[in-house]
Amino acid sequence: MPDTDVAVELHGITKRFPGVVANKDIEIVVRRGTVHAIVGENGAGKSTLMKILYGVQKPDEGSITVNGQQQSFSSPTDAIKAGIGMVFQHFMLADNFTVLENVVLGAEQLHGIGGAARQEIERISSAYGLGVRPGDLVADLGVGARQRVEILKVLYRGAKILILDEPTAVLVPQEVDELFDNLAGLKAEGLTVIFISHKLDEVLKVADEITVIRRGTTVQTVEPKGVTARQLAELMVGSELPTPQTEESTVTDRVALQVKDASLGSATGPKVLDHIDLTIHAGEVLGIAGVEGNGQAELVEIIMGMRDASSGVITFGDTDITEWHTREIREAGIGYIPEDRHRHGLLLDAPLWENRILGHQTEEPNIKGFLIDGKDAKADTQRIVEQYDVRTPSIFVTAGSLSGGNQQKLIIGREMSHSPKVLVAAHPTRGVDVGAQAAIWDHIREARREGLGVLLISADLDELIGLSDTIRVILRGRLSDEFDPDTVTAEQLGAAMTGADTKEEQA
Repeated sequence: MPDTDVAVELHGITKRFPGVVANKDIEIVVRRGTVHAIVGENGAGKSTLMKILYGVQKPDEGSITVNGQQQSFSSPTDAIKAGIGMVFQHFMLADNFTVLENVVLGAEQLHGIGGAARQEIERISSAYGLGVRPGDLVADLGVGARQRVEILKVLYRGAKILILDEPTAVLVPQEVDELFDNLAGLKAEGLTVIFISHKLDEVLKVADEITVIRRGTTVQTVEPKGVTARQLAELMVGSELPTPQTEESTVTDRVALQVKDASLGSATGPKVLDHIDLTIHAGEVLGIAGVEGNGQAELVEIIMGMRDASSGVITFGDTDITEWHTREIREAGIGYIPEDRHRHGLLLDAPLWENRILGHQTEEPNIKGFLIDGKDAKADTQRIVEQYDVRTPSIFVTAGSLSGGNQQKLIIGREMSHSPKVLVAAHPTRGVDVGAQAAIWDHIREARREGLGVLLISADLDELIGLSDTIRVILRGRLSDEFDPDTVTAEQLGAAMTGADTKEEQA
């Protein structure tokens, strides 16, 4: 007889791709009404496993059992029919649609598109404490609220088993607490949550059981009360949990990049950026904390020449670069780690060696005369793969075939290979495991010692506090005064980021 306490059972799951075994004999049992966390380093096979469970891919071997019934999913539609829903790390919402329109899109047959749908959304929102209003425009919602809309979308479709992929990656501490309260509500109603995360302290806080995957296979399933974060990290990567703590100050008095009185207007409302002033010195990491949507993306874009500021001046060293194009800025020595690596950092259908050239096609070793030097570019790509531990069967596979963390390591290796004088780094360790995270921190620290100025934008407040020499908070397009990383706490930053407090009140 099937075990009525088991929601999902994965037995002997194996999945092979050309040159790599993504999953090998995976064994996981997820109990009903629990939060079951799955952790593992980038390339460990977590994403492939979840795609198999959600019907995006089919396993080569093994079986999937859901609520005691063996399943063979050919598409996400099959998984949804079996009561499985997935909330992806990158939200899939249309900003110009209301919450109701986003929720019913593709599911119009359930409750129509009018009053009945609105009532059902309000019922679900109330039952699980999601605080979602059907008439709100998604463009006006913060990150935490958008995530709750995504959760409501899968509940609306009848999901009883939820897969959450890196759900806290873009949340501030207060929003993380709200999410965990929501998960407690889901559990109380008998729902099951599979929680994918790299943040081991959060996993230990929220999970009932934790399965560790390493190199495509399950290592061990443990209970949080019987393991520490350091022990989890050792199970994942065979080393202790890293910390981002910066060493002695290397800040000089030489200005590397300065933004003076920069503003950026919006067509319909208040300024997106409002009189921004900031200075980055050689050897300094200036951290910017903020809830997404408060202007940090636009700040990066005006510095990188992707948008024109309405007013203000941007100088690189002693040179005014306000009117420069992105290519000129890159060639001058400003490196760029984009927030959205798929949109601004990679060509997913191109091989790794072509992605190594991307953005640096006018620089050595990528060019010889007026032509791309494929031989040297390929050799340097291989060096980056080895130096930055990019796990790939070949430099000729497409960037889209790599896990997110390995894509990120390729981008960072590419940018650091040109010895930038300033590095604009937007969420450089988002979605990477503890081992890759430590390597990225080491590269930033090493370059900082050699005089690199870094603008660090991150939703990981521990990372900001650990790596930065100075922290500023951005809220509604304005920068706050400076915070000292040696004394400020994540809770204080979170309060400043949401406008719930001021620096003076914290002092």
